[in-house]
Amino acid sequence: MLKVSLLGAGRIGWVHAKAISSYAGSELVAVSDHFPENAEKLAAEFNCAARTTDDIIADPAIDAVLIATSTDTHSDLMEKATQAGKAVLCEKPVDLSLERARACQKVVAKTGKPVMIGFNRRFDPSFNALKKALDAGEIGKAELLSITSFDPAPPPVSYVKVSGGLFRDMMIHDFDMSQFILGVTPVNITAVGSSIVDPEIGAAGDVDTAVVTMTYADGRIAVIKNSRRAAYGYDQRIEVLASDGMLQAKNLLENLVVKSTSSGVTEAKPTLFFLERYMSAYTAEWDSFVTAVTKGTKMPVTLEEGVNALAMAEAATLSAKEGKPVRIEDV
Repeated sequence: MLKVSLLGAGRIGWVHAKAISSYAGSELVAVSDHFPENAEKLAAEFNCAARTTDDIIADPAIDAVLIATSTDTHSDLMEKATQAGKAVLCEKPVDLSLERARACQKVVAKTGKPVMIGFNRRFDPSFNALKKALDAGEIGKAELLSITSFDPAPPPVSYVKVSGGLFRDMMIHDFDMSQFILGVTPVNITAVGSSIVDPEIGAAGDVDTAVVTMTYADGRIAVIKNSRRAAYGYDQRIEVLASDGMLQAKNLLENLVVKSTSSGVTEAKPTLFFLERYMSAYTAEWDSFVTAVTKGTKMPVTLEEGVNALAMAEAATLSAKEGKPVRIEDV
């Protein structure tokens, strides 16, 4: 039984607490949070102890920690936890700073402890099936990848100001998905972004609508589209055009009823947001982490891949700011 503690008792912390507690091979023994009352509330719900982060990291009886704290604490906590001999699953992104993330990577490597970055979308059943079909050669060689990721509504501006920006906070999921599907990182990134959903987001120095085009060494192309607003729901789609055909992963809908009348054909909207869309992915992610820790196998999402995704986000941020393509190697 893997004894686990959770660092961070916010909304995403609750999601992870549910996954840990419901999994037969793990036990949630403690939780901490910057606001102790949040930790106490979650601890009461999941029947574990509310403790300080330092106490949890120093406790040799705890085998692993899941880091779901604010992004600016991720690198520090990964270093402290691995140096204390614990396995780590850390929410994305690795850090707000690419330089700090690379420094963290070096520290963690010296400990030899396993670290997984929480890009949960890799574990979505539809996206995973698409990846397997592509790798099996069912549609030939991939040539053009298109990823659509639209949120139903923008986050509070207070969150935007500390998020690191759309490319590091939101699109980083799609950067990781591109390297998951195509197996490599791009050579060049070109990004454009605007603030047309909420002027306050623009005033905070961020964008809420963006398109990124990535080119690869072998000529392949990937396009990512992000928006902070989709009035019809949470829009999450992937399309791969290849030499012998196409693979598409479509939206999950609120229900599967299709109404056909003389007036037209209608169906339900996409699911509301990420909790409804990806809950099964969080469960599968945790299963993969525990399996890798207990069997000593390679983590399904490595710290290196997390740093790669952050490098793509950094390049996109720079490209949007300067209005020109940016080479990945230059960041």
